[in-house]
Amino acid sequence: MTANRRSRNITEGVARAPNRSMYYALGYEKSDFSNPMIGIANGHSTITPCNSGLQALADAAVEAVKASGANPQVFGTPTISDGMSMGTEGMKYSLVSREVIADCVETSVQGQWMDGVLVIGGCDKNMPGGMMGIMRANVPAIYVYGGTIKPGRWKGQDLNIVSVFEAVGEFSRGRMSEEDFEGIERNAIPGTGSCGGMYTANTMSSSFEALGLSLLGSSTMANPDDEKRASAAESARVLVEAVKKDLKPRDIVTRKSIENAVTLIMATGGSTNAVLHYLAIAHAAGIEWSIDDFERIRKRVPVICDLKPSGKYLATDLHRAGGIPQVLKILLKAGLVHGDCMTITGRTLAQELEGVPDTPRADQDVIHPIDKPLYSEGHLAILKGNLSPEGCVAKITGLKNPVITGPARVFDDEQSALQAILDGKIVAGDVMVLRYLGPKGAPGMPEMLAPTSALIGAGLGESVGLITDGRFSGGTWGMVVGHVAPEAAVGGPIALVREGDTITIDAHKLLLQLDIGDEEMAKRRAEFEQPGPRYKRGVLAKFHALTGSASRGAVLDDF
Repeated sequence: MTANRRSRNITEGVARAPNRSMYYALGYEKSDFSNPMIGIANGHSTITPCNSGLQALADAAVEAVKASGANPQVFGTPTISDGMSMGTEGMKYSLVSREVIADCVETSVQGQWMDGVLVIGGCDKNMPGGMMGIMRANVPAIYVYGGTIKPGRWKGQDLNIVSVFEAVGEFSRGRMSEEDFEGIERNAIPGTGSCGGMYTANTMSSSFEALGLSLLGSSTMANPDDEKRASAAESARVLVEAVKKDLKPRDIVTRKSIENAVTLIMATGGSTNAVLHYLAIAHAAGIEWSIDDFERIRKRVPVICDLKPSGKYLATDLHRAGGIPQVLKILLKAGLVHGDCMTITGRTLAQELEGVPDTPRADQDVIHPIDKPLYSEGHLAILKGNLSPEGCVAKITGLKNPVITGPARVFDDEQSALQAILDGKIVAGDVMVLRYLGPKGAPGMPEMLAPTSALIGAGLGESVGLITDGRFSGGTWGMVVGHVAPEAAVGGPIALVREGDTITIDAHKLLLQLDIGDEEMAKRRAEFEQPGPRYKRGVLAKFHALTGSASRGAVLDDF
């Protein structure tokens, strides 16, 4: 087994004795220095159910690394719970945590000269953050998703985290009893694991199977189940073999494999956040990828999975129906994914899918045949126009008619917008504008699940438009448009909208338009005064200073 770079240095002579002493203090023997050092980035945390079940997976990976003749080196990564911070000041730290996690992985792997790294994560930003760190370090790597949560139950109905947010809107409008409201609140989250629909965590983890850096079938397993621990151990064994072969992430992650990942996201009805995160992952990998590439893929890929938030089923249902391998095999047979892309196992994607049926089972309706899709085209549409010249993202599945023209209702923060919905001040036909919530403006580009869920709960999901330079939760659906760029804080056109202006959202024409003339737009732009940063110290101040446009992934090193 090839010795790692650090180990070779340690054994070169007396000058390295202090380095050896540090390892001896950790229980190493001299013979260990010829074996690979395998980092295990452990996102375990009792902050959130998404990550509270990760320690068992890390333990399984440690034992498997040892059994494979390598040396496990465990280090931690932080997490922020989107579901718990939603609607609060804490939500500003969610996207920031993506960068912190990436920095943790890169710093530990490079600083300790590790030969490979297994990253374990649960909540939304754990996946892109870990993958960005993997791409930067570029040593053999594999991603282990912590697993989905099982559905909660109340009065015979399956529940998930979005059920609670939507219940707020229904209860505030008098459309739900207090008994049911409290019952949903208490029972929606039954245990460990990440939010159960095709929300951001499950979207990103599923896409990693298509990308080639997670084991097939692993992303839809439930966290409490034994198969999840077994999968973590197998992932560790596969990683040690990849170290022997010197199979690196940038050998696997190419423009073609990113196309595979985005194709999978479109086919499963995944989160709008995937646009932001794959722009960032591609940037970390040094791969040319733009916001327009998502629209190119959307036009040729149908939605074939009936999953929440706009569909019926949860990730556990998808797992029973054949999981991501079944979806990928359907896409492969249709010529929609590249089967020749390499995976972390050392086999191509097509080889990995050889034993998977060509068509979905007839006894389920989670996964549809390719010739009977839910929608003939993908759901993440990239809109442009005078309100978003750099582009923005609309999630258009589940809508009878993704077109609206109406008066602007303008809000410079999330809380006042939410209160207006709860107070019944927003009516059918309105187009809500939530701004100064972008990467620089908030800062941190928080998600707007509370307002969008309140609209759904109030019965306004398809009759009220909502545009923002902030983000949406993977659990959001409705007439919503996010990631509007340039953002308000840098003088983007969204900053120039006034109450009562007419706005058009037209997903058919891929248009987001403020219906005023060029002369009036120029006049307003001349009058605009750019606000200063909201924070002068700390991580939010650093994020404000360094972050780029959402249209390029809101990364911090786009110099």
